[in-house]
This record gives sequence, structure tokens and C-alpha cells, in this order.
Amino acid sequence: MTSGKKKRMSMLDSLAAAGAPSPAPQTGAVTPMMTSNRALRSARDAVDSHHVWELDPASIEDGRMADRLDPADVLDLRDAIEANGQTVPILVRRAPGEDDRYLLVYGRRRLEAIRQSDKVTKVRALVTNLDDDSALRAQISENMGRRDLSFIEKALFAKDLVSFGFGNQSQVAEILTVTKSSISMAIAIADMVGPDLVRAIGAAHGIGRPRWESLGRAIDENGLDREDLIGIAKEARENAETSMVADDVASTNDPSIQAFLAVEKAVTKAIKPAKSPSPAPPSSVPLKIGGKRGGTVKRTAKGLSIELAGGEFANWVETQVHDMIEDLHERWKQRSED
Repeated sequence: MTSGKKKRMSMLDSLAAAGAPSPAPQTGAVTPMMTSNRALRSARDAVDSHHVWELDPASIEDGRMADRLDPADVLDLRDAIEANGQTVPILVRRAPGEDDRYLLVYGRRRLEAIRQSDKVTKVRALVTNLDDDSALRAQISENMGRRDLSFIEKALFAKDLVSFGFGNQSQVAEILTVTKSSISMAIAIADMVGPDLVRAIGAAHGIGRPRWESLGRAIDENGLDREDLIGIAKEARENAETSMVADDVASTNDPSIQAFLAVEKAVTKAIKPAKSPSPAPPSSVPLKIGGKRGGTVKRTAKGLSIELAGGEFANWVETQVHDMIEDLHERWKQRSED
């Protein structure tokens, strides 16, 4: 921050602080001093909001609710800022009770890129006066306006807003300018998959609601172990990242996509119905008649069959087979009763 700008800020602060009224004004009365104070506060807001300040990155704290699962590599952004300058300022607000300290509203990647730079020492920022609620709304507005947030990032962000008490589902839906049913569905999917597993997988850009929902239902309805799936996701990410480094090229295989596919494959394999055991091959036992082989007894999937070698005995059995079977059945019944 330049000395001239600091002086303007100091003058505005001093003028605003000088307005302590001696006698209390009547209720509802608007005094010239009150009007002056409001005007001075508005003037300060205008100075903050319409001037781009150059701040020390170390003076800015980022305590915001996480909205991205995969903070993108900022090295390319750092190189671009070093080559062309920071074209888009970040937005910060004053830290309550701390002079020259700021809280980040949005612009995390730009701030991190400059923190990693050896050439750029100041970050260009707009300074605004926002309370916690308004700052979060500004962050939400900026986030939802970005098209690069994946479905699951938005779902988890909505879940966190409700979980951290920012509002109920209806209120969050209104803030995010979506329907309550879409918020309910997104949160339900994040719950079915499990927040820890979602974070292990990552943003998975290009994987939309239907596949996340299918994955979540399969995990939830089959009671699969999420810890095992988290391990699978982490291993897939590490392998993809290692491959990218080894190849020394920008891989089209996003590590988070590879993690999702690995988990999806593991879930599909876990719930795939086991194949029915193959029927046992037919068994065949030689049938001896008078000490010699006279036929074969075969057991198949359909039942039992007896084959007799052709001859007079076979011809006779053919005429007696019904009575023989009846006799055998009666003997079997008596045995069962005994």
C-alpha cells in the first residue's frame, strides 16, 4: 500500500472517529453529524472498493470454507503473472481488530501463485468491508459463477454450507440460485458416496450427477467398506500423478478421473453376482451283470439313466421295467420309513 493511499485511509478513519456526539440525539432524529459519519463510511468503502491496492501476501489470511477438491497447479498461473502481471485483483476484507491484516474473500489461486513467485512480491487486491455472512455470500457468488467447478465439488460445498450452519437446504438453495430439490439430491449423493471418499477421489471433472449417484447407491445399498475404497482412490491418484511426472508431459488422464474409475471398477466387481457353479460333468459307472460288464449307469444334471447292452436280457427288462421300478420305489419307501 502506498504512503499516499495510507494517508487517505488514515484521514477518513480520523474524521469518522471524530464524530462522537455530546448530547444524545432524540430517537429517530437524523443529525448532521450522523449524516456526515455515514457519508464518511461510504467514502471509505468507495476508496476500498474502487482502488486496487498492492498488499504483502503474508498479510492475507485464507480461512475460507474449502470449495475446491483439487487445488489446480498454480505454477502455470505463477509463470503467467510473472510474464504479464496480475490482471485480475483478488478480493479481501479487513481483519477485525487488526491493522494491516486482511482476510481473503476470493482469489485463492492468484494469491498462492504470487506467494510461490520469486519475482512478484505484492498482490493486487480490492479491499472491501464485509462481515462473515456477506463475505461467504461473495465467495459463493464467485464460486457458482465459475464453470470449472465439478458436480461433486458443488455438491460437497452445498453440504458443508448446511452442515456448518449457514442455512437450511431451502436457504442454501436460494443463495446458490438453484432449486431445493437439486440441493437435496446433491447432498444426498455426497452422503451416499461419503465426504472422505469424495475428497480422496477429487473433483473428477466430466463425471456428472448420474455416475456419482450410481456409485453412491451401489456403495450405500451394498454396505461396502469406504476405507478400502479410499485406499483404492489414493493409489490410483498416486499412480496417475507419477505417470504424469515420468512422462514429463501434460497428461489427459486427470488423476481424479483415474481415481473415480478405479473406485467405480472396484465397486462394480464387489457387487457383481457370483457366477452359478458349473454343473458337474456327467458321471458314468459300469454296470456288471453276472460278473461281466453288461451296461452303464449314468448320472447327469437331468437325472439317472441306465443303459443295457443289447441281448435277450435287455429285451426282457424292457417288458418288465415298469413293474421293476414300482417294486424298487416300494422298497425305497419302506427303507425311508424304517
